[in-house]
Amino acid sequence: MEMIDRLRQYVEHETPTGAVAELNAFADRLVLRYGELGGTARRVSAPTGDHVVADFPGRGPRADEKPLLFLGHHDTVWPIGQLAQMPWREQDGVIHGPGVFDMKGGLVVLETALEQVAGDDHRPVRVIVTADEEVGSPSARDLVTAESAGVVAAFGLEPPHPNGDLKTSRRGSSRVRIEVTGREAHAALDPGRGVSAIDELVDQLVAVRALVSEYDDVLCNVGTITGGGRTNVVPGNASAELGFRFVDPETERAVLDAVTGLQPVRRDAVLTVSVMSNRPAWQASGAVDELLAKVGEAGRSVGQEVGGAAASGAADTNLTGWLGIPTLDGLGPLGKGAHAVHEQVIAATLAERATLVAAIIRTV
Repeated sequence: MEMIDRLRQYVEHETPTGAVAELNAFADRLVLRYGELGGTARRVSAPTGDHVVADFPGRGPRADEKPLLFLGHHDTVWPIGQLAQMPWREQDGVIHGPGVFDMKGGLVVLETALEQVAGDDHRPVRVIVTADEEVGSPSARDLVTAESAGVVAAFGLEPPHPNGDLKTSRRGSSRVRIEVTGREAHAALDPGRGVSAIDELVDQLVAVRALVSEYDDVLCNVGTITGGGRTNVVPGNASAELGFRFVDPETERAVLDAVTGLQPVRRDAVLTVSVMSNRPAWQASGAVDELLAKVGEAGRSVGQEVGGAAASGAADTNLTGWLGIPTLDGLGPLGKGAHAVHEQVIAATLAERATLVAAIIRTV
């Protein structure tokens, strides 16, 4: 019951990406909580909301071993006020609410696991909770890189696969913005003087589609388009934001180089292409297989079977996996509806996942 009560407190403390005051207040809650659990925690300043880093000492003969790293985030995709449309609700063993699945449930799982291992022998534990994961962690990348140095393995607290399997690799993910500056003119009286930023943008998006079609397993989504103002004015500005997903670093580099190298089609059009955030592809490896086998043993020690499979979505574990640190993700509770109004977790799996994470801390 304590886990559910804490999860409700976390969900009802709304923390949209970029909401600095709300994120920082939540970071204070985490710093206090990690201190209560025996850790040394601190806020790491960032202009769009502070991150949290906490270190928990090892105990017994394993006290001086390399630490385990756990990665989470406290930002959500939901705006302030979403609770009015998606109120906290428990029904038939299922908990609903904004951020309950992605990923405040995972934060509560880790806290409970840390409670359970108090007094047991285990490696040191390091925790990083980022504040801008939902937009690619642009302000947290250097922090994660620095704080992951010297760890023996990394674990993500994101949701698992629908059947509870952990995630053993992830596609690379990049957000790209294409901006076009044209020249405004009267669309009927002087169209020849104008340079349509919207027409230029459309042609550039067609070019991107053709480029992507040359590669296998590359996903591209045009997420937003803006531009223009009136139908009797040749539009002077237009922009689009695109999301790319890649299976391997080589294809990722080739596509991003090609997209950032796009040139204007129209004379006098100005084209600017910028990479807003980038998470490199994390590929499966023998080290990940070995780590999954150890986690499988830990799971069996508490009566749980643990499997693993590749994932399409991206997270902060992309970076640790890409850096060569043995990494697994998906230790959050089971549920569904990430980024959707039916977001939910199965209440019983909160305790199950906490037991698994505690076993991992004791044995891996």
